[in-house]
Amino acid sequence: MRRTLESVINQTRIPDLWVIVDDGSSDSTPQILEEYANKVDFIKIIRREDRGERKVGPGVIDAFYTGYDTINPDEFEFVCKFDLDLDLPPQYFEIMINRMNGNPQIGTCSGKAYFPGTDNKNKTFDGTLISEGCGSEMSVGMIKFYRTECFKEIGGFVREVMWDGIDCHTCRMHGWVACSWDEPEIRFIHLRAMGSSHKSILTGRMRHGFGQWFMGTSLLYMTVSAVFRMTKRPFVIGGLAMWWGYVSSMLKDKKRYDNPAFRKHLRSFQYSALVKGKSDAARASTSPTQSKQPS
Repeated sequence: MRRTLESVINQTRIPDLWVIVDDGSSDSTPQILEEYANKVDFIKIIRREDRGERKVGPGVIDAFYTGYDTINPDEFEFVCKFDLDLDLPPQYFEIMINRMNGNPQIGTCSGKAYFPGTDNKNKTFDGTLISEGCGSEMSVGMIKFYRTECFKEIGGFVREVMWDGIDCHTCRMHGWVACSWDEPEIRFIHLRAMGSSHKSILTGRMRHGFGQWFMGTSLLYMTVSAVFRMTKRPFVIGGLAMWWGYVSSMLKDKKRYDNPAFRKHLRSFQYSALVKGKSDAARASTSPTQSKQPS
């Protein structure tokens, strides 16, 4: 957490306001946050009571809205949701703002997440870093930089697993671009690997499978994705866990995101991605009738 705090207060473009939600921590987190809030005047701390079992997905967004609901979004051109387990390069926010100012169609964007290699014990930028392999047609969930106008137009985040995929597809439905870039100046260190879950990496993969079911992904697309994931660590079993998370949700008839127009858009994107690749599919699925134009 100190790594994140230090990397933010040392940005070339610091936030006008940083609302940090302490989600009922029982360790030294409150004391550390108070220390930094006394050090800089743009940090505001909100403490929630401990709710017991951690709810990944809905719990993350509940915490976000605990902070978001304390501000007036109209006072800010940009809003960023990010986790306290990141180490950001010093120009990160400055570059995000410049990219958005340069292209008014970008609704949400991010850099790319990297996790430290096994030989990078200190988890530094100078050591071995391994890409988490996030697609360029999405902004990554651990740090989503949004144009406030876009965030309000899409209705914000869904309080469920796969919220960080649903929002990007919804952006395209409304004519906004969702994207990320893999460039040295905006690569950041994720101190806890994505999809590792707070329980186990296989639990995280199964949860992703349920998330794909909830979002509306087809069995065909999920199967192809799971086969591809078998080639990544943990080999074979990671992809199988994803596929079983989806299929078991289907067999149990678990709830799905109740938005027929979204599901139609999503499947059109996914079938196009199987043929043309995700980048071309993303360009094709950005609604041309609502495409944002410079004012």
